[in-house]
Amino acid sequence: MIMILLFLIAFVGGTLEYYNTEKQRAQNQSNEQKLEELKVIQLKIKAEEARIKAQIASKKAKETKKSHKKKVAFPSFTTQNNNETNSVISLKGVSKWYEDFQALKDITLEIKLKEKIVICGPSGSGKSTLIRCINRLEAHQEGTIHVSGIELHERMKDIDVVRQDIGMVFQSFNLFPHLTVLENCMAGPNWVRGVDKTKAKERATAMLEQVKIPEQANKYPDQLSGGQQQRVAIARSLCMQPKVMLFDEPTSALDPERVSEVLDTMIDLANSGMTMICVTHEMGFARQVADRIVFMADGEIVEQNSPEEFFNNPQHERTKVFLDQILE
Repeated sequence: MIMILLFLIAFVGGTLEYYNTEKQRAQNQSNEQKLEELKVIQLKIKAEEARIKAQIASKKAKETKKSHKKKVAFPSFTTQNNNETNSVISLKGVSKWYEDFQALKDITLEIKLKEKIVICGPSGSGKSTLIRCINRLEAHQEGTIHVSGIELHERMKDIDVVRQDIGMVFQSFNLFPHLTVLENCMAGPNWVRGVDKTKAKERATAMLEQVKIPEQANKYPDQLSGGQQQRVAIARSLCMQPKVMLFDEPTSALDPERVSEVLDTMIDLANSGMTMICVTHEMGFARQVADRIVFMADGEIVEQNSPEEFFNNPQHERTKVFLDQILE
């Protein structure tokens, strides 16, 4: 009995030792396999890093080349390329159709450096279509449009270069909902112009201070009022350091009590010397800010004059009817 017990103990001990030996061997093999797998993964990571770095280097080289082309292709707004003294925007005989409907009819308009133009008129008169043609959000079919001597046409390849120097504020705010106010303002300079984030942040902060909402920098658009969102949209455009600002009825979507805060921002901008083209029905703003008021009806420019002459001595019957209705 004792012999049997000793045999069993020896057998169990030997079995356990064999099990432990095999277990250790399996662990060693497993570890070796894992090490090999890690080495393969590391090699893949290094290869991917090399590929990404090569892509970044290639992209930077292209951007540098493109940036050089941009500087050559797009002259300064003070350069008199269109043979008009200080003229930054020139439209001659511009017409635009939507199928059979003619939205613009033979529009001719010159806009000088630092000039403030207000475009007004009844709904459907072509005001928004005109302003959208200036940065080619809409394509015209007849006539010519020049921005600092660069003609806008369907074959041009550098329209984005032109648009970088023309800020536009729409009726709707068009802010990125997933970005903070500060990030919305940083996006253009950082993504489009290639400005590093530190400088883009400095510029964005300065522009938010200019439109008097620096305290809203870390909020998201849906946490702001309509007036505040529109001021962010203005700040975002200014962050691109545009030479011309286009406004397409920027107060039309706002509650009445929010209109004045946006108009105050636009007045400050006008006083700073910015070249501005504003489509608006705010006649008080037009009287205070505009150097010239352009009145449109049925796709045509009916009359253009200084604010004093426009309001006190309108030349056309259609202008008189419009003023009687809007100034009641």
